[in-house]
Amino acid sequence: MGLVSRLLEERGIATVCVATGRDLINLVKAPRALFVNHPMGNNFGAQGDSAMQTDILRTALAMIVNTEVGGELKDYPTNWAKPFQFAPGGARKPDQQSEGFAVKAQQR
Repeated sequence: MGLVSRLLEERGIATVCVATGRDLINLVKAPRALFVNHPMGNNFGAQGDSAMQTDILRTALAMIVNTEVGGELKDYPTNWAKPFQFAPGGARKPDQQSEGFAVKAQQR
């Protein structure tokens, strides 16, 4: 997304990447990036947590106005409530799933 963001910025469209991979977003040098220490796929927070989702969105949008130097990487001040780690192949362990996802998986 950082590479796409740079192309959009060249055309005058402001962007902010909300990323869960700090090392990757740092490598591609997005014009503005917000690192959120959550599992992949949960960039805006847990399912149903509208307060956090709204806060992350507002923080990202504020970066459009407040960023003075291109390439800024800001850390969102929160951590995922449950421990998680990268699982090769994208497989998640049951304790890493959002509760809503785990309930749906059990219903199958």
